[in-house]
Amino acid sequence: MPTQGKSTLTQFLIESRRRHPGATGDLNGLVTDVSLACKAIARKVAYGSLTNSLVTMDGAAQDIDGQSNEQGEEQKELDVLSNGYFLRANEWGGHVAGMVSEELDAPYTLPPQHPRGKYLLLFDPLEGSSNMDVNVTVGSIFSVVRAITPEQDPEIEDFLQCGTEQVCAGYAIYGPTTMLVLTMGNGTHAFTLDPQLGEWVLSHPNLSIPKHTREFAIDASNARFWEPAVKRYVDECLEGSTGPRGIDFNMRWIASLVAETHRILMRGGVFMYPRDTKDPSKAGRPRLLYEANPISFLIEQAGGSASTGRQRLLEVKPSSIHQRIGFIFGSSEEVARIQGYHLNEPPEPFHAPLFGHRGLFASGS
Repeated sequence: MPTQGKSTLTQFLIESRRRHPGATGDLNGLVTDVSLACKAIARKVAYGSLTNSLVTMDGAAQDIDGQSNEQGEEQKELDVLSNGYFLRANEWGGHVAGMVSEELDAPYTLPPQHPRGKYLLLFDPLEGSSNMDVNVTVGSIFSVVRAITPEQDPEIEDFLQCGTEQVCAGYAIYGPTTMLVLTMGNGTHAFTLDPQLGEWVLSHPNLSIPKHTREFAIDASNARFWEPAVKRYVDECLEGSTGPRGIDFNMRWIASLVAETHRILMRGGVFMYPRDTKDPSKAGRPRLLYEANPISFLIEQAGGSASTGRQRLLEVKPSSIHQRIGFIFGSSEEVARIQGYHLNEPPEPFHAPLFGHRGLFASGS
């Protein structure tokens, strides 16, 4: 066989459907459409700065670098292009009733000529696009929930479902190899794109995150804004074998949620983008519906844990489609420890000896 006996994504989806005789195949069709959008994005990402202008649907070139999306973030050309790929690939097939994207302020209403389906698709078309200038790994993240009113245009409230309601989630990672990591509630599985065949090949079935780890990821530049529980945890890790943990930890930070997730799925670790005091109007940085929820589903299906710091993330009831949230995930024992520190915070702030009042890397006076 051209895939050396390994299943393709199509074969995997067919086998999954056979285990559920009542399935209609709509979810398989939706995943296939998403995977097509990811292939198109991977091809564009590979061109990097050689892709100099956005070609719109009417064939006109448009330079959009430097513009902002509805959330006030600078848009890259590939953000808009990737968003268009997701919309065009999924609007026509009759699998979705509506979509939510990071790049759009409001839910996307399907063109009137296309049938409405029984699923809702939520996605970040190109997460980490700010890393493109330095050639760091980026990716696409997506989540699928059932439509409240199938075959009809959804209301905005229909998208505000807890992560426990997801029927499918995944991400594509555009790195040295292009991979699609997927869960449909039966484990987390990774497919590698064979560039010659153009097929997603099941290369890493049933990923499993170790319960123990000696690796953590956090943006240390925000140390002065962290809550006491996070300061305590990071300080204990940095004290290493001479501290209360009795072991040495490695610290990582890529500033790409997809890349951080992929590393943890492949070899373990814990990721923290906690709630902090940097911007009191925001409960965190990652978006709940199309970043934190799908990543949490993947992580839990691989045996890990995901938390806000105070509760299981998948049980959070969303309040808006672009809601942000504190996000901690990875090896289950470390996530439980961090959550325990949050739930048992002392009334007075924790003064970590390695941080003090000066921050992580400040020298003594």
